[in-house]
Amino acid sequence: MTLIERACKGFSSSLIKRLAREEKIPSEELLSLVARGRVVIPYNRNHSPKRPVAIGLKMRTKVNVNLGTSRDYPDLRTEIAKLKISVKYGADTVMDLSTGGEVRKIRKKLLALSPLPLGTVPVYQAAIEAISRRGSIVQMTEDDLFSVIEAQAREGVDFMTVHCGLTLKAVERLKKQGRIADIVSRGGAFHLAWMLHNEKENPLYARFDRLLELARKYDFTLSLGDGLRPGSVLDATDRPQIEELMTLGELVEQAREAGVQAMVEGPGHVPLDQVAMNMKLQKRLCQEAPFYVLGPLVTDIAPGYDHIVSAIGGALAASAGADFLCYVTPAEHLGLPTVEDVKEGLIASRIAAHAADIVKGYPGAIDRDAEISRARKKLDWDLQEKLCLDPDKFAEVRRRRKSRTRACSMCGEFCAMKIVSEFLNGREADDSCS
Repeated sequence: MTLIERACKGFSSSLIKRLAREEKIPSEELLSLVARGRVVIPYNRNHSPKRPVAIGLKMRTKVNVNLGTSRDYPDLRTEIAKLKISVKYGADTVMDLSTGGEVRKIRKKLLALSPLPLGTVPVYQAAIEAISRRGSIVQMTEDDLFSVIEAQAREGVDFMTVHCGLTLKAVERLKKQGRIADIVSRGGAFHLAWMLHNEKENPLYARFDRLLELARKYDFTLSLGDGLRPGSVLDATDRPQIEELMTLGELVEQAREAGVQAMVEGPGHVPLDQVAMNMKLQKRLCQEAPFYVLGPLVTDIAPGYDHIVSAIGGALAASAGADFLCYVTPAEHLGLPTVEDVKEGLIASRIAAHAADIVKGYPGAIDRDAEISRARKKLDWDLQEKLCLDPDKFAEVRRRRKSRTRACSMCGEFCAMKIVSEFLNGREADDSCS
């Protein structure tokens, strides 16, 4: 039985009990949410991640980090370093998006080392192998794609992005729309090229039943990809995006009926005033399936700072219902991220997720804020360092900009906390004696 089927029968497990404790809800409630498809637990038994997560309704907002080589930078050691930094700074999941070097070897190594659930986009490997064997992506066969999916599932991949909603009907919408950025999804572009060249329907949509059979067999989670996500704020919430989303909603129902876990991926580049509406639209069209969003990025003019742009959109998206944020690094739109880029992108996304959890009223989310605020009032630097998201940066700044006083070097003897504490406490003492 798959995880959904066991949940429907009320069968608990050590995994469910552990995650229920972490999420601060009764295990029976978590079982019910999994059974109804409101929560997914990416957990391939062939990987058995040491730090599993639950994603969805009533869960803490999760953050994903994308790893992976390119043809220009195929170094596995760098990707291992990125994995280590992701684990250190609190990523919930990672994805291997490698397209350069020995992609199978890279994935197997990351799977072996990752304590976090690991996802992939299998069409990347299928496309690379089609180029190697036949000279072109468009020469990929349906069997090539499904063989890669099964091989990755057998290796232990916990969740896979599959662009099932990019159909011929959606492509016609795209042609009529006249977008600025057309398609920015790499997987979406691969599928589009294949469909137009071969004049055939997307095999992941046409043979969705075959995909469901593999997902059932290995019990991996489907992440229904957004091949038509907007790549410019001017393309947001257009007909092609909504056409694909409606199809994904139908596929969510089919997955649940087959006992397969499914979440839905979403935009993309979205202006601030459309972010909340996009979250509500997805939840309505996709039967409250967990929503996994890239960003969203709320402006297009900040290359080098897109981790900040993404955090702005991510905080708003998660507070409006998104369950899972895919980080964006400062290198977005510019090049393959470095290890430091990964850290900066992850911290920015974690800030967004935590800010949203405060708004959502997630149990205990605001407690850490209360603790660090009290520590600030007391000028307790050791406790502040312990409580902050990046203790290393905290300590580094303190070393670089030392103060001659107990306060920080910004205010020194004019520290508001110090002055108010001294005089307010004095007034309180006087009042008590009057």
